[in-house]
Amino acid sequence: MAQIKVRQTGSPIRRKKDQRATLVGLGLNRVGRVSTLEDTPAVRGMIAKVQHMVEVIEG
Repeated sequence: MAQIKVRQTGSPIRRKKDQRATLVGLGLNRVGRVSTLEDTPAVRGMIAKVQHMVEVIEG
């Protein structure tokens, strides 16, 4: 399956708990951290939920 790289660009401070949990689910918890994930509809949905705090590097 295809891979997608995601980098966290924003802080989860003062964000809703579900957005913080989504970042943890993506393997991110610090600004600047990069995570490589399978490119699935579920992962794309998680990225869309926190799109203001992450950027897609590849994929």
